[in-house]
Amino acid sequence: MGKKILAVIIGYVVMVAFIFITFTVAYLAMGADGAFNPGVYDVSTLWIAITIVLGIVAAILGGLVCVMIAKTQQAAKILAGLVLALGLAVAIPVAMGPDEDTPDVRSGDVAVMESMKVARQPIWVAFLNPFIGVMGVMIGARLKK
Repeated sequence: MGKKILAVIIGYVVMVAFIFITFTVAYLAMGADGAFNPGVYDVSTLWIAITIVLGIVAAILGGLVCVMIAKTQQAAKILAGLVLALGLAVAIPVAMGPDEDTPDVRSGDVAVMESMKVARQPIWVAFLNPFIGVMGVMIGARLKK
């Protein structure tokens, strides 16, 4: 049981680390003008496409690492459930709208960490991401026979 828990934790950490690193690199490569629509903090269609692809890759890696450690598909199912639950928990605030402190108008460059706080994604993306994560984890788990 301890090995499964460790595998789930490490699989999730792999996903988070991959997402943090690749999203940061993508943002630095695209800049604020590529990641956001002109003059606002709404993310661009290109940014949405890139994050979906990177999210799938992250989930596949997480599922693969999880099964490599646990040596059982059951651990990947637990990881997929965790990804779904946490993803939906993150999506709920998006559906509730931006914070009162979030500015509406964007001018100039926005630092990476600041962009993470103020970026606005469509609600459908926020609710799609957990399901993409589940799918990716299960694909990654099946890569290890």
